[in-house]
Amino acid sequence: MEEKLNLKNDFPIPDFDDWKKQVEAELKGDSYEKKLITKTFEGINLQPIYTQKDIENIPFINSYPGFENFVRGSKASGYHSSPWEIAQEYSYALPEEINEALQHDLARGLNSINISLDLPTLLGKDADQSQPGEVGKGGLSISGIRKMQVLFDDINLTEYPIHIHGGFSALPFALLFASYTRELRIGLMNIRGSITSDPYDFLLKFGYLPISLSRIFDEIKLTTQLMIRSSSPLRTIGISGYNYSNAGATAVQELAFVFATAADYLNEMISRGLDIKDILPRIKFTFGVSSFYFMEISKLRAARILWNNILKAFGINDDYKIYIHCKTSDYNKTISDPYVNMLRVTTESFSAVAGGSDAITTNPFDSLYKQPDNFSRRIARNTQIILRDESHLDHVIDPAAGSFFVEKLTHDICEASWKLFQSIQESGGMFEAIKSGFVQSEVKKVADARKTDYEKRKSVLVGTNMYVNPKEEISDVIEPDYNEIYRKRVEYIQKYRVSGDDKKHQAILEKLQQIADTKSYDLVEIAIEAYIDGAAIGEISSSIRTYEKEELKIKPLNYTRAAEPFEELRRASLDYTKKTGSKPKVFLATMGSLKQYKARADFSRGFFEVGGFEIIYPSKGFDTIEEAVSSALESKANIVTICSTDETYPELVPEIVKGIKEKDKNIIVVLAGYPKDQIEQHKASGVDEFIYLGSNVYQVLISLLNKII
Repeated sequence: MEEKLNLKNDFPIPDFDDWKKQVEAELKGDSYEKKLITKTFEGINLQPIYTQKDIENIPFINSYPGFENFVRGSKASGYHSSPWEIAQEYSYALPEEINEALQHDLARGLNSINISLDLPTLLGKDADQSQPGEVGKGGLSISGIRKMQVLFDDINLTEYPIHIHGGFSALPFALLFASYTRELRIGLMNIRGSITSDPYDFLLKFGYLPISLSRIFDEIKLTTQLMIRSSSPLRTIGISGYNYSNAGATAVQELAFVFATAADYLNEMISRGLDIKDILPRIKFTFGVSSFYFMEISKLRAARILWNNILKAFGINDDYKIYIHCKTSDYNKTISDPYVNMLRVTTESFSAVAGGSDAITTNPFDSLYKQPDNFSRRIARNTQIILRDESHLDHVIDPAAGSFFVEKLTHDICEASWKLFQSIQESGGMFEAIKSGFVQSEVKKVADARKTDYEKRKSVLVGTNMYVNPKEEISDVIEPDYNEIYRKRVEYIQKYRVSGDDKKHQAILEKLQQIADTKSYDLVEIAIEAYIDGAAIGEISSSIRTYEKEELKIKPLNYTRAAEPFEELRRASLDYTKKTGSKPKVFLATMGSLKQYKARADFSRGFFEVGGFEIIYPSKGFDTIEEAVSSALESKANIVTICSTDETYPELVPEIVKGIKEKDKNIIVVLAGYPKDQIEQHKASGVDEFIYLGSNVYQVLISLLNKII
């Protein structure tokens, strides 16, 4: 070749402005901003393309993993030195059940123990101080040291991290755990994990705190001191964003609320005499991870930056490693077509790993409607194992690094979260924001907007509001026999209390009185000894809180799932089927050629299948109105949907409606499409409803079902 190839001259670097002009030309007059820029619920504008210019002024762009603000991970080696914990959650009611599940799963890849407690245990109540239906609901019911032995039988507590969330105050349970380890002669210094308190999380979930917040922080201080003095790495202060995620909050809201909570908790502990350098290793952050893949990755990266920014205000100038536990959100999970939940938790787990989580919980696909079994627990656990051992995600350090999109999104989330965080601080802090209802109302605004998007199918839940499998029946909710659980637990605790001799009982009573008379750290040692003697958690809690009667009440967060309205539709259709022997029917009056009716007929079928309707879809289009009306009436359908084109509707619709209504006025006639200039004409002809892209599927279908039922 005589001419040399010159890549620079022959292939000039594309210019963004030139690209944009070409795109605008392709849009043929439509707005670039309107068509190609997506505004998220976080208020962040997502661009169709990102370039080097977008990241030029980002302060963390040249940081390294394990250094500076840890945006790229808290360890320079990523997961090479220590993989994330597979921390599946166990919420069975009885210690025997959890022990059996743990024994089974620890032998099959589980490497972290994560146990939920039921509400009575969180409140520091024994089963016989509670009501049937409460005991064992949502978690473990446990009172004394003997059942702790059952819970952890044949499990090496020093081998696996242990995570137990203790509600508004973990002190009663932490003391029980400490007494159990003392009996086993295992030092707390050898046990990793967390036994955490998070009063704001409890308050927003249940709407009340049973004792004063001041007393709760006193108890959190005692729990933290117990671990400090025991040289234990167990974390005691939990700060969770999981319930914000389940209520429909944005990533920005979750971060801002979590770190505003962290600032409050730090201030409370420091004011009680603890050193901040002793407090920080005791904090565990929990975040929900949902389906917006890149947003969730960026959220976790942003969390590390925000935490270090906040700590600088507390005088911590060295960058500090944050501990993050992620749990897949329930907000986007479904009872209808539940196996799709497997795919959802897979992408969410991927986000959690790519974002640098220290521990991950993937919810079993069936956990919404029944207690997970060996199979569903296995699938949830193996989701993480496959990501680690087969996809080799543990081999890559900060896989999002260098992505213009993710780097910019991380920066945008930081900016927006920091702004909201500062607004909360200026208004008096997180507790004031909760008391005033600001937090709840801000989350509700977003949740309502999300709900509308799902109902209009701007957001898609595969198998629920789009691409529904009409043959699949919605699963029934199967709950454990809580009355039987209550009976067993009450019977046990009452026998437990009277076991032993009078000398033992007298020793317990004396210690309980000493606890009631002691408000210093000394009560910790007394309580541990009382548990070893045979005291129950209800007795210890009552003694610690002898003089506490104050109760705080607020409006809680509204926990909802995006699928709930559509599951309501499916259940209404199911009730109709049970009552009549057949599903509510929709006949598609397909008029004209295939080209004329197919698009709208297919759309109509998908639309009505969302509500559990039986669709009668003729094999070919009707040539005459008389033939269409006759077939519609013969089908005995509750609803007839006319499917054709806007051009043919003025001629077809009046005659079809007339032919149907004259024979049966109870039949509902629906028009597929929304020709704006014809609407009033078709309403006058007797059309009852219009369905089209952008119509509210839920509102239309529930209205039609109510008319039919």
